[in-house]
Amino acid sequence: MRNLILASSSIYRKSLLERLQIEFKCVSPDIDESPRDDETALDQALRLADEKAQAVALQFPDATVIGSDQVAELCFTETSANARRPVILGKPGNHQCAVEQLSAQSGQTVKFYTAVTVLSGGLLNRAMDITEVRFRHLSNAEIEDYLQADKPYNCAGSFKAEALGISLFESVISHDPTALIGLPLIKVSQLLRQVEIETHQ
Repeated sequence: MRNLILASSSIYRKSLLERLQIEFKCVSPDIDESPRDDETALDQALRLADEKAQAVALQFPDATVIGSDQVAELCFTETSANARRPVILGKPGNHQCAVEQLSAQSGQTVKFYTAVTVLSGGLLNRAMDITEVRFRHLSNAEIEDYLQADKPYNCAGSFKAEALGISLFESVISHDPTALIGLPLIKVSQLLRQVEIETHQ
């Protein structure tokens, strides 16, 4: 059986993949994740998942490589006459940017496009999970208290769904609860079975 590599340095993705109880190692893909002009959130997530898998596969051509990427898109819910174009949300990186992101998301809907690519023997298979999160109306004090508690500055959308961030939501619509954390395990399991890697051994 081919060695399995997760093309990621994310502790969240590593922790998720460990749930499948299969042997793997992590290798950072070290790619440029800058968005391209006029690229949709969905296209960006798919492209970066592919590029991560391909970058690591170049180093380990005999391995099966999993690449994944998540892109968050703020979808404003005003009437069509006042509608604003969706905005792609990156990782805030610092407290002030996180405050701005959560303030913008208050009372709004954010779609999370989580793509996964499995590259094995030169064959590339990929899948996509779309999770829709509706945020509560958040006060300035709630935002400050939350950020001090979770410090989600390396998370797109400025929250940790696996921690206190779940308290910011009004609702979540998804086919896979692990997708919002960063790796859709249902899709991963399906793609691994296609290359004859079972996740229950």
